[in-house]
Amino acid sequence: MASKPGILTEWPWTWLGNFKYVVLAPWVIHSTYSYLTKDKSERDLSNFLILPMVLSRALHNQIWISVSRYRTAKGNNRIVDKSIEFEQVDRETNWDDQIILSGLLLYLGSKYMANGSHVPLWRTDGIIWTILLHAGPVEFLYYWLHRALHHHFLYSRYHSHHHSSIVTEPITSVIHPFAEHLAYFVLFSIPMLSTLLMKNASVMSIGGYLTCIDLLNDMGHCNFELVPKWLFSICPPLKYLMYTPSYHSLHHTQFRTNYSLFMPFYDYIYGTMDKSSDSLYENSLVRKEEAPDVVHLTHLTTPESIYHLRLGFARFASEPHRSKWYLWLMWPVTLWPMMVSWFYGRSFTSERNVFKHLKLQTWAIPKYNIQYCMKWQRESINSMIEDAILAASDKGAKVLSLGLLNQDEGLNSSGELFLRKHPQLKVKLVDGSSLAVAIVLNSIPKGTSQVVLRGKLSKIAYSIALALCQGGVQVYTTREDEHKNLKATLSNQAGDNLKLSRYSTPKIWLVGDGLSADEQKKAPKGTLFIPFSKFPPKKERKDCFYNTTPAMLAPKHLENVDSCENWLPRRVMSAWRIAGIVHAMEEWNVHECGNMMFSIEKIWKASLEHGFVPLMISLDPKPN
Repeated sequence: MASKPGILTEWPWTWLGNFKYVVLAPWVIHSTYSYLTKDKSERDLSNFLILPMVLSRALHNQIWISVSRYRTAKGNNRIVDKSIEFEQVDRETNWDDQIILSGLLLYLGSKYMANGSHVPLWRTDGIIWTILLHAGPVEFLYYWLHRALHHHFLYSRYHSHHHSSIVTEPITSVIHPFAEHLAYFVLFSIPMLSTLLMKNASVMSIGGYLTCIDLLNDMGHCNFELVPKWLFSICPPLKYLMYTPSYHSLHHTQFRTNYSLFMPFYDYIYGTMDKSSDSLYENSLVRKEEAPDVVHLTHLTTPESIYHLRLGFARFASEPHRSKWYLWLMWPVTLWPMMVSWFYGRSFTSERNVFKHLKLQTWAIPKYNIQYCMKWQRESINSMIEDAILAASDKGAKVLSLGLLNQDEGLNSSGELFLRKHPQLKVKLVDGSSLAVAIVLNSIPKGTSQVVLRGKLSKIAYSIALALCQGGVQVYTTREDEHKNLKATLSNQAGDNLKLSRYSTPKIWLVGDGLSADEQKKAPKGTLFIPFSKFPPKKERKDCFYNTTPAMLAPKHLENVDSCENWLPRRVMSAWRIAGIVHAMEEWNVHECGNMMFSIEKIWKASLEHGFVPLMISLDPKPN
């Protein structure tokens, strides 16, 4: 929102929320029905193609978002290093409003304008006129409109909303109040209206013009330099006719320079070109890929989790992962990356963060939960993990946290397989088990004397049981095999606190993977479920309480956080991710994987000292 919002700031359909696309529905239905029912000679193909044009613009923008986030996370050719936070993501969620507006105006023009219907697919003269009219009046008028918008009166009421984003993303280009977008559309309609009046407009001239505007707009705000230097060497005058991402980036950091739309020509004429434009461009071109200090290795979970990655839909990534019914409609799109990942793939950089002096990156393995349960996929998964570990080591990373990857201890013995294969490995493998144990122990309400241990047992479960029994807390299990295995790890004195009972009366349940709905039904009313696994149990009880998986709230000095970690709330990080950061900060030159456990007390204390905050126990008993 602008600092002093002016009139027509809000979009007319804001009140519709996620249903805003219904404003196009009557036009789409009429256009489709008319095309399918009329005789071939009477069909208006240009009107029918408006919907595909609208959809292609949305897809075009989304591709730019994904590519930009991937490239800026890796760091090569990145222009501005400052962080993007949730506030910016929230402000830019309505980037598709301008697509709805353009679609609506195209439908209106097709119906009510002279020569607006039955537009041919191609007219060469119309395309030439579109280019000339843009290079002339549109660029010139935009330059002076843009300068006017930087006058304090208009800036405070409208344009400051756009400039709230110092570090830009492709969609930042279209984040403006409604009135400002109307002004832009009047400008950009000059070539389209003129060619319609001259009767040489075509589907290609109109659709191509809108696509070019999107392309150059997104490119100018993508925050990585991609225009090669040889292009200007071959054609030197091109530097006055086409801007670069670094050129426009200076406008967002300096504010009073580089006002031009796509052609820097007018900045040169009127003396508003930033003097550092050339040097920033050249420095950005030669900038190398960033070498991380800490790598967090994770993987996809459910098929739709690809949309919740930071490289996916920005809005989805900024919220905890929850299944949404409308994503099922996208199964044709969801299916093909799944099929590719069955047979081929490698880890990719999905996110970058900064923690004090540490550079952090998250790498994702393109494998899904279901694939971890398939024996024939294990070799492929381990190969990907091994390649990622070796790549992190080659890049000079200090620590690699295994994230979700050691969920199945039989897959690679929780990382021990890689240590056996590479005993001289420089990067330290940290699975975060000790911090997960510490968080669970500190999540149990004070004064608790009895707990129930349910679900699949892991080394975390064994460590929790040991700590509780040694501390005088009675731990109940319901299965004889589990009781026997746990008993073998305890001393005689601590073993007295381990109980076998089919009736689980305590109201504190420590739960791992595999907790069924039937098991949850056996819990007393008001039971608090505290997960010790990486995946949360499904909330089956309305009369019980559910804690998050082991996690802590990140401190403010963790920068560039604009996405959620799987199902965790904003700025909440899993124990497995935090452990890698703390190990690197403390420079603990040890591995923590396989059967190895780090000091629970030591890592808990260090996590608090570095600003991580324990979460309050959730009192929301509502099911998923």
